[in-house]
Amino acid sequence: MKRVSRRTANLFKGNSEGIETRPLPRLGSRAVTFDTSVRCGCCGTPLPDTDQLDVRFGLPDVAFTAPETTRHQVNAGLLRVEGHGCFARCLLPVQLSGELKLILGTWMRISEADLERARVLWDEPGYSNLTLTGTLANAIKPWGEDLLNADLTAVVRDPDQIPYVATTHDDLLSRVLHTVWDRDQVLRCFGHPLPVRVQTPLDERWSIERTAGMAARVVDGTSQFVGPGRTVYADLFTTARPRTPTEWLASLTEGAPSAEEAHQITEEYAGGLRRAFWRAATVDGRKQHELYGFVIRDDQALAIACMYDDPDDLAWAQHVWRSVVSAD
Repeated sequence: MKRVSRRTANLFKGNSEGIETRPLPRLGSRAVTFDTSVRCGCCGTPLPDTDQLDVRFGLPDVAFTAPETTRHQVNAGLLRVEGHGCFARCLLPVQLSGELKLILGTWMRISEADLERARVLWDEPGYSNLTLTGTLANAIKPWGEDLLNADLTAVVRDPDQIPYVATTHDDLLSRVLHTVWDRDQVLRCFGHPLPVRVQTPLDERWSIERTAGMAARVVDGTSQFVGPGRTVYADLFTTARPRTPTEWLASLTEGAPSAEEAHQITEEYAGGLRRAFWRAATVDGRKQHELYGFVIRDDQALAIACMYDDPDDLAWAQHVWRSVVSAD
């Protein structure tokens, strides 16, 4: 991740009189991995959207806090956790908007008898007819705890894959299975790098695009997107007294480093104002490129910093700045 010089870090403070920093929500989830062969655009090759995204949960939720010595892997798809029961891997398909399918590799809690039956059949021809009943063992966001322990039946659709969740009596899990969900609403919950872009909320009003291949996190109240050769920082501010957009901008950029006239853009935006400027800087003896952007509307302002190694990524940085949306 790029380091920010002391002068750069102070840029967003400006004249802080009457300005408060809004804390941003935490992003991300634990113990999930993404299985995709699509190359990351941050590495130099453009990364197009794919029509399927595979996400795998490494363990059932209860296993994360259980001592490692109590976790017994029966095989690649079956697990026994002392004091917590038996578990099997299963696939939960979720249809997202934009014709994108999310396949969640999750866990279900099963009986000891079903564990033994599955173990015997796992690598045998009879596996094709395996049916398992149990309950969901991961609190998958954005549905969270409301989805945990939902009853389900999983069946084998393909002998080369683990069982798929097929039916349930749980209303929420049924909706997860049969509803088309807003792509950004679901994918924003996964902080790991994704092979698709995600419009990521910063609060109930503001959002910004996270580029494909970038991880998301919140550090000391600052939202960050991080990828090879690229980093984005975003901070949200509110003002305690009325200001015009021009006054807002002057306060936020007071003491900012100068930029050539050709390296600045100021535009009207939804009754407010947005401005960006870019420059090259040397940080810790290493040259990097920086774009600073501001989007001002009513009593709020979003400030972003895009750090990038390749000067040709200026278009990317400008796109991120212009991707900021402030809902009415």
